[in-house]
Amino acid sequence: MFRFLHAADIHLDSPLRGIESYRDAPVEQIRTAARRAFDNLVDLAVDEEVAFVLIAGDLYDGDWKDYNTGLYFVNRMGRLREAGIPVFLVSGNHDAANQITRALPLPDNVTLFAHRRCETHFLSAYGVAIHGQSFSAKAVSDDLTRNYPQGDPALFNIGLLHTSLNGRPGHENYAPCTLDALRAKGYQYWALGHVHQREEICRDPWIVFSGNIQGRHIRESGAKGCTLVTVNEGEVTGVETRELDVLRWSLCRVDATGCERTETLLERIRERFDKERESAGGRPVVLRLMVTGETPLHNHLYRSGAHWQEECRAAAAGLGDVWLEKILLHTGRKERQDEAPGEDSPLATLRQAVTLCRFESSRLLDLVAEFERLRSRLPTDLLSDGDPFSPEEEALEELLEEVKELLTAKIIHQGGNHAD
Repeated sequence: MFRFLHAADIHLDSPLRGIESYRDAPVEQIRTAARRAFDNLVDLAVDEEVAFVLIAGDLYDGDWKDYNTGLYFVNRMGRLREAGIPVFLVSGNHDAANQITRALPLPDNVTLFAHRRCETHFLSAYGVAIHGQSFSAKAVSDDLTRNYPQGDPALFNIGLLHTSLNGRPGHENYAPCTLDALRAKGYQYWALGHVHQREEICRDPWIVFSGNIQGRHIRESGAKGCTLVTVNEGEVTGVETRELDVLRWSLCRVDATGCERTETLLERIRERFDKERESAGGRPVVLRLMVTGETPLHNHLYRSGAHWQEECRAAAAGLGDVWLEKILLHTGRKERQDEAPGEDSPLATLRQAVTLCRFESSRLLDLVAEFERLRSRLPTDLLSDGDPFSPEEEALEELLEEVKELLTAKIIHQGGNHAD
């Protein structure tokens, strides 16, 4: 019997985005989050006395700014070397051969798979064969599994691969392949990387995206970590998720239905924030609050957005290591018959203008083009999979709806309708 760790998408020294501009933000925790999560991975490997560690791509977030990133990794691999634990890794789209220009000698317990061809490395003490191939360039559109050999039935075969599989939302379609192709290789375990959300694709054989070890922004919410695999007599007998993250991101939904006073809604929000804090197990929590439901407070929330946000931030701050990243208002409000706008009213004119913007899709596409021109001028270290500088029409549609609701609230307020 032996055990091994499967991790991926470490993104060493990748910045966390969303609250770094706040005066009271945990700057040190943000700056060092990726390293501290990786320290947790190394500690876990030593504590569990695993046979080996697999890293399925994107160890680095891109070319190093200096040698400190590489020196940190070499140092941590030295600790695993002292514990007799080998490490096997492939490079992915962020740390492909043409993305990393600096290099340092790796300890002899670390094996980086070649990018020109698939390689197989054997661990005879455990009867294991590990097959893998690194990315040669950031954009790999070929199915790399075509070059992977058939599994040896006398060994426990592992495929180490950075891939989008058959496509995943929010991730570039790199090294695409199919479930049938993976199963046809006759391996007992496929250790996949690139998709940052943990996902068990199949259990016969085991095909797993371990997810990343530390969320970097709100689109990487929830627990993050690695997979601990137990093998007995050539079969997988245990697959466990182990949390490694040191700071937790969470999308927090609160239903405002029935709330007629802001105090009532704030109390619901505090209770929800407290539950998120408890579920994070002592980690600092960064929340994005989404308020939904039909409420008489609808216009007030939009009209007093800045003050309302500060009240919610105060509710989070009062709980300790809890920070509010953003508030999204998806509330609604019934119109009374006497509030229906006349054809020539400012409110009717506003709604007609918004409707016109929706149907003239070229306006949205023009905006996307403008964002892409801005994006092309940004430093590469600001950009990554799912980055906020890659707007989609859906996001612009949400922004348009927010503008409509804000202006509607202002018009109703100025017109004397204070039913909020």
